[in-house]
Amino acid sequence: MAVLVRLPAGENINEWLATNIIDFFNELNLIYGAVHQNCTNESCPVMCAGNFQYLWADETNYKTPTKLSAPSYVDTLFDWAELQFNDEAIFPIHETQKFPKDFVKRVGVIMRRFFRVYAHIYHHHIDYVCEIQAESHLNSCFKHLIFFAIEFSLMETKEMQPLEEIIEKLREKDSTPN
Repeated sequence: MAVLVRLPAGENINEWLATNIIDFFNELNLIYGAVHQNCTNESCPVMCAGNFQYLWADETNYKTPTKLSAPSYVDTLFDWAELQFNDEAIFPIHETQKFPKDFVKRVGVIMRRFFRVYAHIYHHHIDYVCEIQAESHLNSCFKHLIFFAIEFSLMETKEMQPLEEIIEKLREKDSTPN
């Protein structure tokens, strides 16, 4: 997997980041869709992953970090991400448009927030994921996201701490010869 996330020769780094972050959004949307019925305001009153609590802040609706239930956090994240993707000043759609100078930083923010949803699912909904036999799919999508984040330094190691054991296992499996 590590080889598959590398920037292809001749490819524009920003185009590669943009294409992949949208793919990660689509994958995560499907995965969360599979568990959302078990992730309610009552069962998950706080967006967290074990002892790690995540607050939401953005530039418009939540100017200060705010505690949200997990489903509210995920809904807010998905809506916010779609706004980012649809903003041509951030994600240009014409070849004549340029990516913003802080594009990599913006992608990093999106990746960290996507990671938090995976962390929540692994910590609080993995039993259900296994029950519906979707663990392989979850692991595959998460592995793609995390290897990409590592390859392009989109997340700091400390931000990955809630899933460090899972990440280590995925790395070990990736380095094992077939």
